[in-house]
Amino acid sequence: MSDQAVLLLRKQLKELSRNPIEGFSAGLVDDCNVFEWQVTVMGPPETLYEGGFFTCNMSFPKDYPNKPPTVKFVSEMWHPNVYADGRVCISILHSPGNDPNGYEDASERWSPVQTVETIMLSVISMLSDPNDESPANVDAAKEWRDDYPAFKKRVARCVRRSQEE
Repeated sequence: MSDQAVLLLRKQLKELSRNPIEGFSAGLVDDCNVFEWQVTVMGPPETLYEGGFFTCNMSFPKDYPNKPPTVKFVSEMWHPNVYADGRVCISILHSPGNDPNGYEDASERWSPVQTVETIMLSVISMLSDPNDESPANVDAAKEWRDDYPAFKKRVARCVRRSQEE
């Protein structure tokens, strides 16, 4: 299974280097390990994150594409769908099958047809449109709902820091 994962990840990396996708750039953390990627996400235009350059790591399991990678921001990130430790919480990164908590339909969760491109486009979409209904970061979601000016100010600080990194 690991050989299939290596081939697939190399193919996806090659495709992204040949045909870059607007909004992010990706590469390996270490050329010897195709399972660890570093991705720079550009803050989407016309959002609070615009102008930011946010670094995150993608860690792929050995049984990829049957299981999803984890995506974790290394840059400071304040967002309802990003845990305090930087881990991204979006449906397509949740293990395949039925949601044991009943929040997500199986069709919204991980599927082996997902690629680095579709994952990162989902992360960019998440930045553009936070889901505060089932937040990973309850404090960010509460601030988003109850004190939007403070939320904006905190995100602006994250954007500035990302530009300095």
